[in-house]
Amino acid sequence: MIEFHGVEKEFPGRGGGAAVKALDGIDLNIGRGEIFGIIGRSGAGKSTLIRVVNMLERPTSGRVTVAGIDMNALDAAGLRAARRGIGMIFQHFNLLSSRTVYDNVALPLELAGLKRSEIRAKVEPLLDLVGLSDKRDRYPAELSGGQKQRVGIARALSSEPKVLLCDEATSALDPETTTSILRLLADINAKLGLTIVLITHEMAVIKEICHRVAVMEAGRVIEQGDVFDVFTAPRHPTTRSFVSSVVGAELPDTLVERLSAEPLPGGNPVLRITFKGALANTPIISQLTRRFGLDLNILHGRIDHIQGAPFGTLVVEAVGSAEAVQAAITFINVNNLSVEVLGHVPANLRAVG
Repeated sequence: MIEFHGVEKEFPGRGGGAAVKALDGIDLNIGRGEIFGIIGRSGAGKSTLIRVVNMLERPTSGRVTVAGIDMNALDAAGLRAARRGIGMIFQHFNLLSSRTVYDNVALPLELAGLKRSEIRAKVEPLLDLVGLSDKRDRYPAELSGGQKQRVGIARALSSEPKVLLCDEATSALDPETTTSILRLLADINAKLGLTIVLITHEMAVIKEICHRVAVMEAGRVIEQGDVFDVFTAPRHPTTRSFVSSVVGAELPDTLVERLSAEPLPGGNPVLRITFKGALANTPIISQLTRRFGLDLNILHGRIDHIQGAPFGTLVVEAVGSAEAVQAAITFINVNNLSVEVLGHVPANLRAVG
């Protein structure tokens, strides 16, 4: 649906200084009907990337196609027509304070020259879709942040786009409202078959609704793939940093302080066992205890679901002989689970989280 081919974007440097490269050779394909997340820290280039889709920012080089249309090659009239098929919502809503909810949603249709009856036929179902039929005559100042974003979504859908671009659409919202907006977007994706591109700096947002994700850093895509695969086996250090706090892979500070890289006299190794997919229900702890005579002290752990599939990590202190621990590690690997030795702790360490 959306393809980036060698896309680069440079901005002039301040005061005649060196140009700033915001996008550096982006190659990316976004499929029709999927929810695609793009994540990165501030300055990574993610907002610039989404703005080259509808040519709010023209790439310095490379090509962007949407539904087979080369966006770079369009003249002004062609670009206006193409943009009607690309909706966009923003972090700060961009509503007109002097217009009611109904009139904000109707604005793009008025500008397109539709009759009042045609506008009404489009706007009223959209207000119902986003749950704001009872707020149609309210003004933005009378709405909550979540309600304002729902108006923005309805307005973006008024031209019946095939693509919806979401630029940090939930960043200004509280967690509960964020969840409701993300569920609305997922519902719209399912009902309308809309392709949604979602820009965020929060991995929890990606986890909630995205099918695939691209991670950006310094204008480049450093990792991409199915959300489940990226969450359960991140390859790049930046991706691991994003993922760790969401899936519970980040260790509590109290445990980190006690970990030693080298074995301790009378101490025990600390293992992190990773469960995913169908293997998440494997009773591995009881098996290790019975087979190898180990006592496993649980120090930290979390079980979650990503894209409907279970995933979890369990950090344990393994109390037993070195031979038994090594045999247990081999057994875990043979059973297609993941295990790593995080370090060593003094004996009798209590659970820390």
